[in-house]
Amino acid sequence: MNVTIVLDIEGTTSPTRAVREDLYGYTRDRLPQWLAQHRDDAAAPVLAGVRELSGRADAGTGEVAEILCGWLDSDVKAAPLKTAQGLICGEGFRTGALHGEFFPDAPAALRAWHGAGARLYVYSSGSVRNQRDWFTFARGGDLSGLISDWFDLANAGPKREPASYAAIASAIGVRGPQILFVSDHPDELDAAVAAGWRAVGVTRAGEPNSPRPPHHWVGSFAEIDIADR
Repeated sequence: MNVTIVLDIEGTTSPTRAVREDLYGYTRDRLPQWLAQHRDDAAAPVLAGVRELSGRADAGTGEVAEILCGWLDSDVKAAPLKTAQGLICGEGFRTGALHGEFFPDAPAALRAWHGAGARLYVYSSGSVRNQRDWFTFARGGDLSGLISDWFDLANAGPKREPASYAAIASAIGVRGPQILFVSDHPDELDAAVAAGWRAVGVTRAGEPNSPRPPHHWVGSFAEIDIADR
């Protein structure tokens, strides 16, 4: 089966609550200490990126932590924040403090699609490291082996820009019309379609994003028949 599927995470494969409460909370509690401890190594590019984006060239680690926490609270999709989150949460996944949480229908569908020969990819605003950990340390068992590759803000670009989807298509060597993008966010679906992809929206009870025409929407991965895509 020659099917390529690119998946969003937050609100699509996984509850928004799990991402924003678990990952964001874990990151927020540890940011100040992590920045201070790693200012000269792992945190150095994060500090530089925040200073540039915020226009505060002289910001110390404490001020940078405040900026990052503000971005977390506002759900700003900034690359330095996602990098820091990936590094900080990596420890949490490996100690068992964090687990990837998935909607009940998602793991079964991913396994079925992969078993049918579909190539699966992930495109999320979370860092590639966070994505891998989310799937590797999934509650209920490792799902990372189902995914062919991972894309984020750093290696693909912003999720609401068609150029990002064109970049992914080029990277995986698949023409746009042959790729199906699955997301809960209408703006992301718009961008994917503008890049020539096919798209389907996922709307689930309790999730923040609402369906919007002209996209086709489903309430579960079980409703997606990849044989028709």
